Amino acid sequence: MTLPRTHIAQMSPYALADLSAPRGKPLISLSQNESLRPPSPIAIEAAARAMSTSMLYPDPDWTGLRNALADRHDIDPEGILCGSGSLDLIGCLARVFAGPERAVLAPAHAYPFFRTAAQVANARFDTAREEDTVVSVDALLGAVRPDTGLVFVANPGNPTGTRIPKSELSRLRKGLRPDILLVIDEAYGEFADHLGERCFDLVQRGNTVVSRTFSKAYGMAGFRVGWGLFPPAIATEMRKVMNPNNIPAVAQVVATAAVQDAAYMRDTCEMTASLRDKSAAELRKAGFDLSPSFTNFLLLNLGSADKARQVDEALRAEGVFLRPQSGAGLPNALRMTIGSSETTDSALTILKQWKQEEQT
Repeated sequence: MTLPRTHIAQMSPYALADLSAPRGKPLISLSQNESLRPPSPIAIEAAARAMSTSMLYPDPDWTGLRNALADRHDIDPEGILCGSGSLDLIGCLARVFAGPERAVLAPAHAYPFFRTAAQVANARFDTAREEDTVVSVDALLGAVRPDTGLVFVANPGNPTGTRIPKSELSRLRKGLRPDILLVIDEAYGEFADHLGERCFDLVQRGNTVVSRTFSKAYGMAGFRVGWGLFPPAIATEMRKVMNPNNIPAVAQVVATAAVQDAAYMRDTCEMTASLRDKSAAELRKAGFDLSPSFTNFLLLNLGSADKARQVDEALRAEGVFLRPQSGAGLPNALRMTIGSSETTDSALTILKQWKQEEQT
């Protein structure tokens, strides 16, 4: 099989160090769920200007960024906390609100870092079954135990790509004990905002947090900026363990400018969704089973761990890398980030040929 050699995927240096392509073939990574294009040009210009003041410490209160986020989402800036990616905030939440006597609960195929955060906090990590890779509120409520203290739900989910409606999240919140903190991780929230089901109002209950990131829709994975909306009492406890200089000054400026260029972000989401849906249609036509996706990736359900391994090997032989999902309890699945049209088409070519050979 011959793939186009007119491009080589832009990849993080650490990823390049771990991956290798056959001689003469481009190396294409569709494994990290990075954006298919850079941040807004306005944000990049702001970064260049901010470099002249890099001798100064960053604002520990992220004032400009908080105000921009508050204006963008019509929320109270006092409830916003920012972190070095949403992982930073998730880790701090587990450190403060989980532990040996307060267990963590999440869906069976939840973002694997939820388990890591629980382990770092020395908390037991419980899971609740999902229905066809979709979060089940009934299963979560049924899995609550007397010592459950923290519930993580990613919506849309990673690595599944699926989501549940806000009405179900509200039902989950009402069904949980008041002393259980519900954390709704919306790392891919911008890709579903067009559905008009914002969850920030749930924070007013005092026992719910909603987190987001700039790594996906805003194309800022390398800047490490995440944020969340917190009830006042929760925010106070979080501040006790957070690094006060957690986001570099340049990253704050870039994120602020990116928020203010909402049109560019929405355009990124629309471009991604269009290519995602086109790719999904092609793969389904070829005979693949895919979970519905409200994100910038697709989850391919290959039926067995052996077939997932075969497909992964076929892709790697051509220098294309997806992400196996054994770590999320889905050994039969591969996750494919939606990259540029060229890189995505390269993966589709290999996948469709593999399926054709399997069927003959």
